[in-house]
Amino acid sequence: MSTVPAWMGAADAAPATVAPRGWHALSDRQRGWVLAAALLALLAAVAIVLPWLAPYDPAAIKLSARLRPPVWEARGSWANLLGTDNLGRDVFSRILHGARLSILIGAAVVAASASFGVLVGLIAGFTGGRVDAVLMRWVDVHVAFPGLLLSLVILVILGPGPGTVILALALNGWMVYARQIRSVVLSVRQLPYIESAEMAGARAGRILFRHILPNLAAPLITLMVLEFARVVLAEAALSFLGVGVQPPAVSWGLDVANGRNYLTSAWWLATFPGLSIALTVLIVNVAASRLRLALDPREREKDFARRLIAKVRR
Repeated sequence: MSTVPAWMGAADAAPATVAPRGWHALSDRQRGWVLAAALLALLAAVAIVLPWLAPYDPAAIKLSARLRPPVWEARGSWANLLGTDNLGRDVFSRILHGARLSILIGAAVVAASASFGVLVGLIAGFTGGRVDAVLMRWVDVHVAFPGLLLSLVILVILGPGPGTVILALALNGWMVYARQIRSVVLSVRQLPYIESAEMAGARAGRILFRHILPNLAAPLITLMVLEFARVVLAEAALSFLGVGVQPPAVSWGLDVANGRNYLTSAWWLATFPGLSIALTVLIVNVAASRLRLALDPREREKDFARRLIAKVRR
């Protein structure tokens, strides 16, 4: 005999299904995130242990071995897995060193631009009024300038190099953090726990960095990962144009530029650096989408609802 009261419907009598949370949700349902995180960790490991992984000096010139094809081609050799360039330099070694430089530049730009942009966004969103208006008009002025053109001007004035590339890209990237953080702060500052902190006499700095900033971790981390992918592309574009990283330093964009004149005779010179850029950006974008699902409870609930509906329809 059923113990369910008569006044309860079938939906009420059914056991509640709880969406998995945290790492349990990732390990069971988000294996793509795990794969992306593992690949990102692999890229970071390659950047750290690069001197032990690269078989040759990426700047070592050997004209007697120039334009050797990859190992699977007819004239290929196991001594140069991905072939050599027009100066006899090992393509595989150059790709490994290019990975280190791209990762370091991307991390430095994201750290610098995020630090400044988050500070501006916090102040603008929490203070409001005239301060908010002035800061946002400043952001609008920066956004009005084409990012690539501004980077070219900075690099032409200060001279090309990794340091100036970091500076130019950081100056072009902080505005997106300021806008994102300001919009979130405007929606958070009216919540009860913020009003309670203000009524308790907490100072503005304590409220910003102790109560508001930790609750912005989910959108901020996702945005930083996405911006990392954008920075990798931007650095490659500047180096391709000849105003970014300069020889003897190694950059994927620089190698693509050097190999564009050999596309018909030595396709591997531009293909492998280009594939490295594309694969890195793809991995970072997949990781960003999975991080958003892992860190945002609302996204987890939406994903769980979609899976539940799909299971019912089957």
